Amino acid sequence: MGQLDGKVAIVTGGGSGIGRAIATLFAQEGCCVAIAGRTVARLEAAAEEMRQAGAEVLAVPTDVANEEQIAALFAQTMEKFGRLDVLVNSAGAFDGGPVEDISLEAWNNVVCANLTGPFLCTREAFRIMKPAGGGRIINIGSISAQRSRMHSAPYTATKFGVDGLTHATALEGREYGIAVSSLHPGNTMVERRVDVDEPMFDADVIARTALFMATLPPEANMFQAIVLPLEQLYIGRG
Repeated sequence: MGQLDGKVAIVTGGGSGIGRAIATLFAQEGCCVAIAGRTVARLEAAAEEMRQAGAEVLAVPTDVANEEQIAALFAQTMEKFGRLDVLVNSAGAFDGGPVEDISLEAWNNVVCANLTGPFLCTREAFRIMKPAGGGRIINIGSISAQRSRMHSAPYTATKFGVDGLTHATALEGREYGIAVSSLHPGNTMVERRVDVDEPMFDADVIARTALFMATLPPEANMFQAIVLPLEQLYIGRG
């Protein structure tokens, strides 16, 4: 038996990186998974890999900043699986540079992916989870929500925003049995970071943490979790 037998999860950013690792582990634990992402080829490859392992997977190409596409993602999930137990907001984007050189387009792209997307998904999840009597929402943040890197204004601002969104929606959700939490990864080996010369760990570490959070008893919530490589600079980093 899997730890998530009979459960249904939506994982945004499920075609690559942390989102794919979480969706894969959830599927291995018996969860029916709907994965969303903008890159169709990656999304289909991830879904096919999970199906080959025996999982039930729905792949829905989705731009998380698009309100209509988010509504369609949740509608298709409910049509196929009939319920929603867990939402993982993992889709995101990174851009940066000296603040005086950051374009409005770059800023808006990061804000839409990292903050507007989780808001839209959370709103849809609440509409399903409230009448159902509960559920879990796990927002993938970053240690940048506590310790900023140089030249990362858009990313850092949005990750602080995700933390605020978690606080606000956890407060709103608790009387309805909806547990909302933030999972803040440190340096994680994903596609865009293969050339970074810093301590790293595999995305599976974050997936295992998300699984633990998702399988807590309904009366418990791990409100925040910070998981980083043992040797990564964190306190007082610059």
